Amino acid sequence: MNANQRDEQLFFSEMADVIPLNKGRNRADAGSTGMRTPSDAQLARRASAQDGEQESNFLSDEFVDLLPANDPIEFRRDGIQTGVIEKLRHGGYQVDSQLNLIKRPVTECRRELFNFIRQAHHHELRCVMIIHGRGKSDESHANVVRSYVSKWLGQFDEVQAYVTAQPRHGGIGATYVMLRKTHRARQRNRELHQRRRAP
Repeated sequence: MNANQRDEQLFFSEMADVIPLNKGRNRADAGSTGMRTPSDAQLARRASAQDGEQESNFLSDEFVDLLPANDPIEFRRDGIQTGVIEKLRHGGYQVDSQLNLIKRPVTECRRELFNFIRQAHHHELRCVMIIHGRGKSDESHANVVRSYVSKWLGQFDEVQAYVTAQPRHGGIGATYVMLRKTHRARQRNRELHQRRRAP
C-alpha cells in the first residue's frame, strides 16, 4: 500500500460517520431556525463589558457649549513651550495616526475618541489627527461633534496640546493633537542622554 492509498483509507475512515446532505438541498439553512440566541451568561458578559467600558470612559457626556463654526481651536497645557504649539499649528509634526468621526453619532464619537487616544498613547504616538468635519452653522452635526471633541481632548492627561489642522489636512474640519511621552519613552530618552554624556 503506497502513501496515497494510506491517505485515502485514513480519510474514508475519518469520514465514515458523516451524513451527506439530502439531494436537492446543497445549501446550509440560513433561516432563523439555525440561529442560536445568546445564552443568559453570554448576555451578562456582554452587558458587563459594556458597563466596564462606560465606567472607565471618563469623558463628559453632558451639554457642551458650541464653538463658533468658523473659528479655529487651540489649547495647550501649562509648561508646553510656545515653539511646540507653533510647530503643531503649522502642521510641522508628522501625523502618526488619525481617527475619522465624520457623520458618526456623538455617543459613538465619545467611545471611539476615548479608545483612540488611549491606544495612541500606549503605542507611544506623539501627533495624531481627529477628523470631525466642518459644519456650515454652529448647530450643525459636524460642529457639535467638533465642540465635543475640543471639550473631550482637554479631559485627557495624555493630551498636551491641540489645534485646528492646516487646510491641506482639512482645516476647521480636523484637529491636530500632541500627546505627551509615555514613562517608557521618557526613560529611554534619559538613558540616551546619559550615554551621550559619558566619557
